[in-house]
Amino acid sequence: MSRRIVGPFNRVEGDLEISLEIKDGTVEAAWVNSPLYRGFEQMLTGRDPRDAIAVTPRICGICSVAQSLASAMALADAQEIAPPPNGALMRNIILATENVADHLTHFYMFFMPDFARPIYEGEPWHDEAIARYKAVEGMAVREMLAARAAFMHIMGMLAGHWPHTLGLQPGGTTHAIDGAGQARVLATLAAFRRFLESRLFGDRLESVTSNGSGADLERWAKLPGPQASDFVAFLRISKALDLGQLGRTSGRFMSYGAYEMEGAHFFRRGIYEAGTTGTLDPALITEDLSSAWFAHRNGARHPSRGVTIPDANATNAYTWCKAPRLDGKVVEVGAIARQVVDGNPLIVDLVRSGGSNVATRVIARLIEIALLVPALEEWTRRITPHEPFFKQGGIPDNAEGAGLIEAARGSLGHWLTIKNGRILNYQIIAPTTWNFSPRDHRGTPGACEQALAGAPVRQGETEPVAVQHIVRSFDPCMVCTVH
Repeated sequence: MSRRIVGPFNRVEGDLEISLEIKDGTVEAAWVNSPLYRGFEQMLTGRDPRDAIAVTPRICGICSVAQSLASAMALADAQEIAPPPNGALMRNIILATENVADHLTHFYMFFMPDFARPIYEGEPWHDEAIARYKAVEGMAVREMLAARAAFMHIMGMLAGHWPHTLGLQPGGTTHAIDGAGQARVLATLAAFRRFLESRLFGDRLESVTSNGSGADLERWAKLPGPQASDFVAFLRISKALDLGQLGRTSGRFMSYGAYEMEGAHFFRRGIYEAGTTGTLDPALITEDLSSAWFAHRNGARHPSRGVTIPDANATNAYTWCKAPRLDGKVVEVGAIARQVVDGNPLIVDLVRSGGSNVATRVIARLIEIALLVPALEEWTRRITPHEPFFKQGGIPDNAEGAGLIEAARGSLGHWLTIKNGRILNYQIIAPTTWNFSPRDHRGTPGACEQALAGAPVRQGETEPVAVQHIVRSFDPCMVCTVH
């Protein structure tokens, strides 16, 4: 038995260290450490509630729109207001644009470059991986960056700028567009669709999303167009490395529901476990501080009553990350969770046959791109120029609110308490807080800690490549994790 600390990780947003217990070439147990304390929740105490919309997006430069929207929705809940239809459409378009860009960046810049590592030299696909996916130098990366930059012009047209837009507000969006603006957004989406259909998928998006099972996906991957695509290149490498057997969790998933409009979600809200989808009760969410460097660790609390007081000397602690639980249980969040909860037949089939694993997490994110771009086109066409995009609301003296949304990496929640017109308490649980949580008071590991158990360690490896694949399949955003 040996102990090893892996980290800091490259191509991961923020700081991350993982302690591994290794026996006979296999990871027996893992402890995930988020070593960077942020303090955003403390910054907000005593401030005007509207300040949260300006402060919380600064948590992260990658998913700032998600933080902004969760904050705006928490305040809208406290104000008891809802945006007009145009405002709801605009915030869905803005959030989906960020999430699609995030999925694309993860695939090309964070995940695929691992296949160009020298450890895979001699594999029949290694030369192709170097040519297309090597970090910074690969041809695919350069193609993607150009397409992504053009796609992100949508943010400038609809949100003013990115990151850290202030255009998302409790009552909708502060910027309206006319018919000419709609045409510009649709033209941008058409150009982006061409890149996806020619390079990422090698087929029409609708054909990609029509695959209803793992067997369908295998048949589709043999067609002439898809065979030359980056998605199918991933599928081939994934099969060669058996990534479908790597990085499994307990298989319990949660989604807050994504892209709300008129009381419904484009991707449904709920939980999924053992082939069954159930309803989600946010009142059952708690935060456990047993393994974190925080004070007031006497029992798990609902985030609306959460306490964030750092204590670097807390006993038996090994991370700044709290341990969120749903009804006392570990859940995994992310695109894979959204898709199984929503009943996507392909992802449900892959999870039923192989559980939650590295390959399926990546596939779910790519399928979500193919689902969201047509939705973006539809939402843009549904905007009615010259109709309201915003509804004004007053700040209550005393109120509570919650903003529960889906960022690219999974479920993001903001909980707000207002007293005498000021913020009394503000608590945030980010997607990576769920996935990279430490052990709770029962000693139950979080999702990533579960996934790392059983990972193979090759002879002479100091930073096991299997561990790298597992960690990056979750796409951790460590700066969002701790507040």
